[in-house]
Amino acid sequence: MIPNLDVDLLKTFLAIADTGNFTRAAEEVHKTQSAVSMQMKRLEELVGRPLFTRDGRQSRFTADGERLIEYARRIVNLNDEAVAAFTKPELTGTLRFGTPDDYADRFLPEILARFSRTHPLVTVNVDCAMSPVLYERSRHGELDLALVTACSEIIADEIVRTENLVWVTSQRHSAHMLDTLPVALSHTGCEWRALAVGALERQGRKYRIAYSSPNSNAVNAAVLAGLAVGAIPEICLRPGMRLLSEKDGFPKLSQFRIGIVHRPGRRSSAAEALSRHISESISNMPRQLMAAE
Repeated sequence: MIPNLDVDLLKTFLAIADTGNFTRAAEEVHKTQSAVSMQMKRLEELVGRPLFTRDGRQSRFTADGERLIEYARRIVNLNDEAVAAFTKPELTGTLRFGTPDDYADRFLPEILARFSRTHPLVTVNVDCAMSPVLYERSRHGELDLALVTACSEIIADEIVRTENLVWVTSQRHSAHMLDTLPVALSHTGCEWRALAVGALERQGRKYRIAYSSPNSNAVNAAVLAGLAVGAIPEICLRPGMRLLSEKDGFPKLSQFRIGIVHRPGRRSSAAEALSRHISESISNMPRQLMAAE
């Protein structure tokens, strides 16, 4: 008979993963360190595999321990959603939410599905635009909250993830080998465009902006057709794309941050709830599940 995993054990397990050691995890879950150790011994008995290994005075995750983190987050999140659906008062109303279309493709299905399960009476109106536009609209009260690319000009209220910007080309074409590199990028003002152009110019690489569009689907289409290379978030990789690295002669690109911006003034309970769902969904989303297969 397959054993049932105890949610309390999994929450302690995740506290260890998030804090980095048993001592801080014990403080996080309000237990003694010996109680945490006993819980982890019980969890190892349930899964039938060692989850930790000793490295000097430190405990580190085994390969099976690393694998369990993803499952534990999904189980704990679903448990908390189920409890919230029956114990919290139902919220109503309409929320105005903004996000760039890049993020809409990757994040919205999971975010809206989770939010709808716990708050079925809240309507979410979604507007897609570039981050600078969404930032201004949020600050002027035209949106309740927005998911944006944070930078020096866009100060997010909360940073939910740090991600890699990467060079991509078509798996079936070789635009990346041309002497003058054709590049497909978003419009002027986009943080990713500035990072990509800056990296090429510092390298002294000859390039031309072959395609420019605020729409990510148009940029991706140019890349997939072999007409240009692109600089996109690693999380937005699509089937048919190939990563380009320094081994291919491309300069390494900087990381960028994803954040949430709220409208000024008091936040509604519905806006706070959606903000939590966005933060939890994106920060806990495993990288390997976001990359294109």
